[in-house]
Amino acid sequence: MSQMPQQAALSHCPSCAEPLLTGDRFCEKCGYDLSATAAPQAPAAPAPAPAPAPAPVNGAAPVAWPHASEPTGTDTPLAVHVPAELKGTGSDGSAPGGVRFDRAPEPDEYPLQAPDPRVAAEQPAPAKVCVACRAGRVDQDGYCENCGHAQPRERDHMEQECGPVAAVSDRGLRHHRNEDAFAVGCTALADGSPATLAIVCDGVSSATRPDDASLAASRAASDALLAALPQGTHPQQAMHEAIVAASRAVNALAGEPATALEQAPHQNAPACTIVGAIVTAGLLVVGWVGDSRVYWVPVDRSAPPARLTEDDSWAAQMVAAGLMNEAEAYADERAHAITGWLGADAYELEPHTASFKPDRPGVVVVCTDGLWNYAEAAEEMADVVPLDAAVRPLHSAQVLVGHALDGGGHDNVTVAVLPFPAPPMGAGSA
Repeated sequence: MSQMPQQAALSHCPSCAEPLLTGDRFCEKCGYDLSATAAPQAPAAPAPAPAPAPAPVNGAAPVAWPHASEPTGTDTPLAVHVPAELKGTGSDGSAPGGVRFDRAPEPDEYPLQAPDPRVAAEQPAPAKVCVACRAGRVDQDGYCENCGHAQPRERDHMEQECGPVAAVSDRGLRHHRNEDAFAVGCTALADGSPATLAIVCDGVSSATRPDDASLAASRAASDALLAALPQGTHPQQAMHEAIVAASRAVNALAGEPATALEQAPHQNAPACTIVGAIVTAGLLVVGWVGDSRVYWVPVDRSAPPARLTEDDSWAAQMVAAGLMNEAEAYADERAHAITGWLGADAYELEPHTASFKPDRPGVVVVCTDGLWNYAEAAEEMADVVPLDAAVRPLHSAQVLVGHALDGGGHDNVTVAVLPFPAPPMGAGSA
């Protein structure tokens, strides 16, 4: 029986010169494959001296390479990448010591993969921090998990400035949410002259989803005006059509799912009031349904101010019928019961519109009863409107909202301020 050829014993590792023990197949220090280095010898011939060990590349620790006879897991030969520092003098470019580099060629640069948009979209939004304690995290219901403080909603306080017109809305000090909404805008009439507009809506608290009703109405009316005025529609006709469009938008909210109707069968349909103003170079148009108002305040305070709307309310009906004077009617607890509103359960939609041609510059104040409850008469409103309101409408709207909050803030407060006449396109507040 023939014998297997014996390997020459190595006393030191060819790679790191670590002393070896008899029978070692790999260097215990660097992992060098000793079986690949020691070639089989015939019994009569001595083993050749080991070749010098390759030096580590770039200071990297030596790596234990797989044995040449071990399977690579694929039938396709792997390309051999030999660094220049390790190339031998053989015709095949093999490294000294018989080391086999079973690795694919490595590129000089590794291109970065573009981020997956689906992964980016799944990243959670940063946690909101409580505005009260500045430490707790806000849960999905809008309350701090640390101190329990309710966080302000997006609509609790809103401000917007669009060229020379501005509006401010605030939740007030007594309501748990803001059920008012507004929209302001600038456009040009068919002849190129400027026009500004403001829409203010007050949700009916006794109805379901009053905040949704006011928001839908303000957006629908504003969109209708911005579309109609540049096409040559007369501002007063455009205002009428805008109120009708707002009514349709609120009516559409009444289509509650059957489950909601079963849970709250006695709730009223979503409803709100609406008031708006259009200011051009020489014309002022107002329109309304409900008890939100428009006031005229001249720049020259020696001239008289005026209220330009009549409420759709119980108190207004009593005064119109001669049954009470204005002071008695508005002192009654039924004074603010409205007789006209937008909503699927309204008796009949009767948009009110009126046009005026002021003979002097001034400002138009469009507001909900959250403001005029604290400045009901036109003279009272003129007293709280800042003298520079025509050139600083946003500041003036902020002052008027502050006046209502200082007075008690019992209701949501929304006010828009428009200078008359409409300034040229591109002009804004100072």
